[in-house]
Amino acid sequence: MKDSITKNKIVKKAAQGAAVTGLWLLIWQAAAMAVGQELLLVSPLTMLRRLVQLVRQPVFWQAVFSSCGRIMSGVVLALAVGMVLAALMSRFSFLYAFFRPALQVIKATPVASFIILALVWIKSYALGAFAAFLMVLPMVWANLYEGIAAVDRDLLEMARAYRFSFGKKMRYLYLPSLLPYFAAACGTGIGIGWKAGIAAEVLGLPKNSIGKALYNAKIYLEMPDLFCWTAVIILLSLLFEKLAALLLRVLTARLAVEKEGQR
Repeated sequence: MKDSITKNKIVKKAAQGAAVTGLWLLIWQAAAMAVGQELLLVSPLTMLRRLVQLVRQPVFWQAVFSSCGRIMSGVVLALAVGMVLAALMSRFSFLYAFFRPALQVIKATPVASFIILALVWIKSYALGAFAAFLMVLPMVWANLYEGIAAVDRDLLEMARAYRFSFGKKMRYLYLPSLLPYFAAACGTGIGIGWKAGIAAEVLGLPKNSIGKALYNAKIYLEMPDLFCWTAVIILLSLLFEKLAALLLRVLTARLAVEKEGQR
């Protein structure tokens, strides 16, 4: 009975999402027909036809895989470094006082400023990873630092009294508390990482990148290509967000099963 209700909710949500998407596509198509100039607004049908042509070209997949590799490597590195910084800064007040101003400056500085400065220091092919890392890091640190602070102090005292090992503390105290904060950091960070990474590629123009393809489409007024690459960026960002959310849900469910098994 419970499974049936869950399936009905999933189907209803999917149907609602499809209906909303279809409605927006109709509005877009109507607006394109009203404008009547594809140089200003490309219709979704034109964009879809051009996208079908692009996916048949090897250069399309080269750009997609290259940009995915660069940007997601920056995001993953930011997640790893953010976790380490949050743990160390929670443990040592000196490190908190030392790193916090720098992280706040990074968070407040426009990404374009960092990209322009980075063009002097690093190669263009690394700009996407660098920009993604720099923009995601402060967010990950802030979320995980808050998550560590939210761990129940009474439970920590009990763990010390019973001499829990470091592994047990991480598994049964910190991990359940940090997962929601880590999920929030991943959900927001991946989207911001993609925005920053593509912006860096548009300015740095590395070979075989989505940013360079987007820039060329703009320079040569190839509006169908411009819309296609924009759609590809959105879809890739959503895809990685959904994959991260799925992995975290699986991990959360596994922890819940283990917790139930120990009762």
